[in-house]
Amino acid sequence: MGRAVCPVGGVSIGTAMNEQPNDEGVVLTEAQKRARRSRSIAIALSLAALVILFYVVTLVKGPIVLVRPL
Repeated sequence: MGRAVCPVGGVSIGTAMNEQPNDEGVVLTEAQKRARRSRSIAIALSLAALVILFYVVTLVKGPIVLVRPL
């Protein structure tokens, strides 16, 4: 098994279904994993702060937002 001898439409098939790829891909160091985790937490906190800000602004404006001329 392996690559197709006669690929269909010029597209080659990498590995067969029962074969495992040889490369491990990108392996991160512990420092890189910690940095990625801290970035993810920072993004999540920023998103949560934005949601809370929108909610508070909606409460402050009140239902008068819905009353407008057509």
